[in-house]
Amino acid sequence: MAQKKPIRQQPSDTAAKEESAKPEIYAENMASLRRFLVVSLGNPGEYRDTFHSAGHLVLESFQKKLPEDLGQPSFTSERYGKKAVRASAGSKYTLLQSPTLMNITGPWLARAYKDYLVDHGLNPEEVGLVLVHDDLEEELGVVKVRQWKASHRGHNGIKSVLASLPPMPDAKWARVSIGIGRPDDRDRITVSDFVLSKIPRHAKGILQDKGGSGLWEALGKLETKWNK
Repeated sequence: MAQKKPIRQQPSDTAAKEESAKPEIYAENMASLRRFLVVSLGNPGEYRDTFHSAGHLVLESFQKKLPEDLGQPSFTSERYGKKAVRASAGSKYTLLQSPTLMNITGPWLARAYKDYLVDHGLNPEEVGLVLVHDDLEEELGVVKVRQWKASHRGHNGIKSVLASLPPMPDAKWARVSIGIGRPDDRDRITVSDFVLSKIPRHAKGILQDKGGSGLWEALGKLETKWNK
């Protein structure tokens, strides 16, 4: 059923002039989202295929699941934040896999984000920065959207990022967590050994399937929220 339009009183000449100025102010202060910069956390080298680097695996799966009409390219080596990075730079999504050790991701990401804004001539309101990371507190493959400033839950990579990129009033930033499960024993050594262990084939399949699709849904939710 079509909704009835409310009847509005015709404004006076003075009111009309004031009203006509509002759209310009609104357009200036409420820039719409134009691009996503999606960055996964992980470790390089021998620890690349571990649970702690699940974000990298999910980001690669996401790239492969994107509709063909978006033309998202495969990952190649490119320069971001003054470092060689595995990247997939499309017209809407720029996907980056952090090239640094997990615990020192923050300074690199802060530089890469600022360079990205400058290089593309964009302001913070026009770029959605999304951090994709593993989460011990969620079951394997569970994907959740989290506020940028939400608890790091002891995750050293997130600690580093939050220290280098504290929340900004107009910035569109968020995190997407990827559940990796948790060992029964919760002592520090057991947990450390688990997150740095190789991802078994069956677990990798779950992360690729649920993680890639879940990230697509999460970015859709964020796009809707940020464009309101």
